[in-house]
Order: sequence, then C-alpha cells, then structure tokens
Amino acid sequence: MRAPHRELLDQVLDKWSLQVLDSLCEQPSRFNELRRAIPVVTQKSLTATLRRLERNGMVERVVTSTRPLAVEYRITPLGTSLQELIDALLRWTTATMSDVERARARFDVEA
Repeated sequence: MRAPHRELLDQVLDKWSLQVLDSLCEQPSRFNELRRAIPVVTQKSLTATLRRLERNGMVERVVTSTRPLAVEYRITPLGTSLQELIDALLRWTTATMSDVERARARFDVEA
C-alpha cells in the first residue's frame, strides 16, 4: 500500500531538507550561499534537495533580472508553514541532547 504522507515526511525529514528549509526561512539564498550555510552538503545532494523541495511546493526557484542572471531560492508559504515545526525539532534536539548522549554511552558500554 502506498502511503503518500509517509513519502512526504521522508522527503521533508531527510538529511538536508530541514537545514535547507531552516536556512531559507531566514532569508532567500543563492545556491553557493546555501553551500556555505551548510558546508558539509555536496553540490549533488544540495541540488537534489532543492529540486525535491521545489517539486513539493516548499521552495521556489527565482531567476533574478540582474546581469549576469542569477538564481535565488526562496521559501514559499507552504514551506514557511513548516518553520514552527522545524524550530520545535531543533529546540527538542538541543534540550534532549545530553539525555541522548547518556543513553548512547550506556548502550555502548553494554553492547
């Protein structure tokens, strides 16, 4: 059975999407600005993430009328609707990280 909501969650919660969405919620960015904001992402992964987010309506790709032409990525209203959830996840990870680290240490000792 196909579960479209699960597929969407997988795409929004993947390795890079949350970071891209979080960055774009702060300000529109060009590709290389996003690369600098998320230095560990590869060009290929960032391109795939942006295309997936654009396809899902969360990010828009805007060609600016500057010379030379430039492409800027912006969060859409649909993408902005995720900001509160993204912030909540980031707050949760910050608040619980020490508990997680203790649990990992206990597990590693027992394993």
